[in-house]
Order: sequence, then structure tokens, then C-alpha cells
Amino acid sequence: MGDLFASIGFYCLTVLIGLLIHSAVTLPLVYFVFTRKNPYKLLRGVIQALVFAFGTSSSAATLPVTMQCIEEKCGIDQRVSRFVLPVGATINMDGTALYEAVAAIFIAQYNNISLNFGQIVTISITATAASIGAAAVPQAGLYTMIIVLTAVGLPPEDISLIIVIDWLLDRFRTTVNVMGDTFGAGIVQHLSRKQLGIDENTQPERTDGTEEQETRE
Repeated sequence: MGDLFASIGFYCLTVLIGLLIHSAVTLPLVYFVFTRKNPYKLLRGVIQALVFAFGTSSSAATLPVTMQCIEEKCGIDQRVSRFVLPVGATINMDGTALYEAVAAIFIAQYNNISLNFGQIVTISITATAASIGAAAVPQAGLYTMIIVLTAVGLPPEDISLIIVIDWLLDRFRTTVNVMGDTFGAGIVQHLSRKQLGIDENTQPERTDGTEEQETRE
């Protein structure tokens, strides 16, 4: 029993380190490569959305807060945010994909099953594909993980090993998912700024009718 708890502890640590590297290095680097802007400045504007994502474990529930943050604090055009974010909340589950891959390898190691290179690649591809179809609700990754385990012949019933800690890891991976949606919206706005007539050097005008109401008053 002690070995099991130790294994689960190392599993949690591995997932958290992977999510940290992905959120603090990989995503900001991708954003910087495409936009040549400071990614952490964008993140400061969506701290409220990230905290909300951590608390609810749901990208869908966080969606209105994410929209408000990136439109009002980050200057993302509504035409971009209201297209990219709903799509991202549905299919952009990079944190979930990372989690499922690590979980599958953990279950294989727990059962003393050696995975060859082809099986590891299969896990990576299947985890990515399964995460796209995962619902934006708490702990949805547990259901799609069955697909990943079945793809390489691992026992699906061993998902029970990680259920006890999944409620916590789900909060972290949901936060990473929302962070990825935010960077995606920033990249799309930068790449389509000419087509949309957006001047990124100035704050875009609000199109929600607030200015017209203030003018009338």
C-alpha cells in the first residue's frame, strides 16, 4: 500500500511538472514566436479567468470570464475572442492531452508493462485526439482515457488508481487549457490584424454599445 501511495505521488509530481513546463515555457514561447510580444503581459490580463478555471475545473464555465478578461484587459477584438475562445474551449485541451499521456504510461509502469517506441507514439497521438473530443466539464478526461488505454492494450479498470487524485489534477490541467485558449486568441488577432483592420498599438474600440450610451448621457 505504501508503494502505491508513493507511485501516485510521483505520478502527480510528473503531471504537475509537465503542466508547469507547458504553461510557463512552451505556450509562451509559441506566442512569442508568432507575435514577438511579451506573453506574460497577456497572462497578467487573464489572471481572473485562470483562477476561475482552477476553481470550477471547467473551460465552458470559465468561458464568459475569459472573454471579458481578454477583451477588456488584453485588448483582443471581440470578433477574434468570440470565435476563437468557444472553439478553444471545445477542442483545445492541451493540458488534458498531456495528463492522459502521463496517466497511461503510469498505468503501464504500475502493471510492469514495458512500452516500446511505437506504443508511446500511439499513446501521444491517441491522447491528443481523445482530448479534442473531451467535454469541457470537470473530470471529462477520465472518460476519454479509456480510448487511450485500449489503444495500447492497457487495462481500463486501472483508471481507478488515479480517480482519488484526479479532482486536483483536473483543476491544474483546466487552467492550462484556458491559458492555451488565451494565447491562441492573441496569435489569431496578430496574424489577422490586417484583414480585420486592427491596430495593435492602440486599444481597440469597444463594440458593445457602452461608448454610445456614455455619449448620450
